[in-house]
Amino acid sequence: MRTTRNLRLRRALPATAATVLAALTLTACGTGAADEPASSSNGPVVFGHVHGLGINPADDRLYVASHMGVFKQTKDGFERVADRWQDTMAFTVTGDDTFLASGHPDLRETENPAHLGLIETTDAARTWKSLSLEGEADFHALEPAGDRLYGYDSANGALKVTADHEKWRDIARLSVIDLAVDPDDPGNLLVTDERAQLLRLSPAQKKLSPVAGTPALAFIDWPRADLLVGVAPDGAVHRSMDRGASWESVTSVGAPPEALDATGEVWHIATERGLLSSTDNGATWTPVSGQPGHS
Repeated sequence: MRTTRNLRLRRALPATAATVLAALTLTACGTGAADEPASSSNGPVVFGHVHGLGINPADDRLYVASHMGVFKQTKDGFERVADRWQDTMAFTVTGDDTFLASGHPDLRETENPAHLGLIETTDAARTWKSLSLEGEADFHALEPAGDRLYGYDSANGALKVTADHEKWRDIARLSVIDLAVDPDDPGNLLVTDERAQLLRLSPAQKKLSPVAGTPALAFIDWPRADLLVGVAPDGAVHRSMDRGASWESVTSVGAPPEALDATGEVWHIATERGLLSSTDNGATWTPVSGQPGHS
């Protein structure tokens, strides 16, 4: 995010690239009785599956968007914001206390449709309002880029773009895992697909084309023009200093990733084993302190 920072993510398995989509689609969380929220008094608060991560510039705190709500990091650990159990899928921070997201409602909010479309909060996830496509779109990835917003709508398999958060245009139809945009060029969009393949949008040809010489990647983030970060389905971490033309292996977090957020100073990865952070460009990773149990 330049004054903002992007966040997102999903489950991937350390298997062949062709199996990545089957694992990632588990993040299209259901809204049946089995997903009804249990009282926190019945046991420890858990994230459930993590869909997104981001730093709120208003307080420099890490926010975790998950199957069981949005969580805010505090000095004592993490707490669910406003006791909301909204299944927050795609998630991105766009300013002070301002986030964009999509997903499915808290099951106690029976007035809301199953697909929330594009929603926004300006009070750090305490309340949300609908911006567009309510009842229609189930975004699993959102990526702001200047005046544009890219989104992948899993409900109809369309990669979309909007300039006003209301009217959307379809770019392509494919199964998307993650999105990243060049901080210096909002038209330079990268996409990872269900085969963990990296694709680039060509503004001239208006189509997506594979990027040659790229390792298998599930999640990507582009915090600076000279730093592009990617995580493979098996947890291997890679980086590119030349806008994706070449890549170097950095390390591994040792587990399938669920979400990635990278800034120039700190990187966060959610895995099926828990949250990890790195302050040395991915060379070493440590557990994020105070996180609730992970299931």
